[in-house]
Parts: sequence; C-alpha cells; structure tokens
Amino acid sequence: MIETQRLRLRRITDADAAFILELLNEPAYIRNIGDRGLRTLDDARRYIEVRLAPDYEKHGFGLYAVEPRAGGAPLGISGLVKRESLQDVDIGYAFLQRHWGQGYALEAAQAVLRHARDDIGLKRLVAITAPDNEASMALLRKVGMRFEKVLQLPEGESAFFSATLG
Repeated sequence: MIETQRLRLRRITDADAAFILELLNEPAYIRNIGDRGLRTLDDARRYIEVRLAPDYEKHGFGLYAVEPRAGGAPLGISGLVKRESLQDVDIGYAFLQRHWGQGYALEAAQAVLRHARDDIGLKRLVAITAPDNEASMALLRKVGMRFEKVLQLPEGESAFFSATLG
C-alpha cells in the first residue's frame, strides 16, 4: 500500500469490479486508452482476475486503486505496467472524470514514481499517452518526465515519455 497526504493506493481486488466497470466505460477512458470491451460486472471481474491481479505476483507491482486516505470509494487507478511492447516499465493512470481537476492524478503519479524508485529500485520509467491527450502530457511533464518521440505500438500511436529515476 502506498499513502500520500490525501490518498491511499492499494491492489485492485474483485470487490472493485463495479468501479472498474464504470472507469473503463467512461468516454475519456475509451477515447484516450481504449475500449476494453467490459460491459458487465462479470466482465470486470474477469478483467481484474486475468489482466490486473497477475501483475502483482509476476512483477511485484501493477495498477492500484486510488482512494481517499480517509476512506471512501476509489477515485481512479494509478500504478506501474510492464507491457510486452515496451522495454521499460511504464506508469499508468486514469481517474473518473468527476474527480478531474483536483490534483489526485498528479499526487498519485508522484507517489508511484517514488515507489518505483525507492521500493522497487527502477532506474528508468516510461509513459505512453494518446498524442492529443494534452492533460496527460502536462501531468507527465509535471512529474519530471520528458517527451522523446511518437511511437506506433500495438495499442496505437502514442506519445512516449521517459524519466531517469536513479
């Protein structure tokens, strides 16, 4: 578990299925990240079981539910992803649109970078985002990442950012 002044980041569990279903079906998520085809709670549970949960055991990290430290429903997700299409681990995040503009994504991303450096020992971290997602690119710059190039990945065309952590 990772904690900040306002937030707690924890592993995503089966109990988060309704939240995952809602988040992954928001128009901004589908536009900027992609349609994962989740339409039911069972789809969301399967997604957690097959796509999210195995990363915690396989890599020792993954995407985490971001919730208020004082308690309450998840606001979004943030964490580390090891994609086959990228050489380095990348940072990912997505928040329910009703929680945008409150600094949660920035606070969570800063905590994930510290976790990657201090707890996992990563020396380099990368990020990809839709090339027209100005808000995401601004956040990546705020946490110290720099734009390198536009890549063509299986996920589509992506703006590629990196940061040296060591």
